[in-house]
Amino acid sequence: MKQFSQVDLVPKILPTTNPKIGVITLSTDFTIEQDFRRLCQNINVDIYVNRIPFENPLNHKNYLKMLDHLSDIANNILPGKKLDAIAYGCTSGTVAIGDKRIADEIHKSKSGIYVSTPITAAIKTFALLKIKKIAVLTPYPKQVNKTIFDYLIKNNLKITSFSSFNLEYDSDIAQVDPKYLIETIDKIDHKGADAVFISCTALRAVEVLDQIEKKISKYVISSNQAIIWDCLRSVSINNNISGYGKLFSH
Repeated sequence: MKQFSQVDLVPKILPTTNPKIGVITLSTDFTIEQDFRRLCQNINVDIYVNRIPFENPLNHKNYLKMLDHLSDIANNILPGKKLDAIAYGCTSGTVAIGDKRIADEIHKSKSGIYVSTPITAAIKTFALLKIKKIAVLTPYPKQVNKTIFDYLIKNNLKITSFSSFNLEYDSDIAQVDPKYLIETIDKIDHKGADAVFISCTALRAVEVLDQIEKKISKYVISSNQAIIWDCLRSVSINNNISGYGKLFSH
């Protein structure tokens, strides 16, 4: 062929029927996107990720800067197309900004959509499982931990112990050895707790939840596990996903 000539074809269009979940993850987060894909890989659900600008270190001022971007970041997840849910992937950021404000900003561009955050999803799991007393493990610096503590107390939870790695950068948090989390949680004081809560979407806790639960014989809830569970249940996907904690049997 020496001259351009095109054969026009008629495509067979196959409509998408899977529920669509959007994920807003921090530009600095290494972990939550991997966890969504890990847990949802064998489920009929479509995951669409967009990253929101964020600057380390972890502090109140940097969390609030995300407000300027939330609506646009949500809008740019399949612009003009309907999503079934959006996950805002920052636990401490939710506490700093407020879950209602986050939902309001997202609804500016994705009206009426179900919005989940790690901390609100965790609170739901505690209510479902009748968990009233928790031992908390976070990677955050002290000033951020105080906000997490206050939020949990305001939601009528009793905190039996609060432990932290005191890290300020997501890159450091993501490099905490998951196997070390097993050892750490076994050693922290959780005797009087109904469950352990691992806060932070950047920690690689999901990979070892089963092992931790077997070791300490109680529920272990992590930020990523809770928000993935909440998003899936919000779109009526009730699969029992094995290997990532007992929560997914509910």
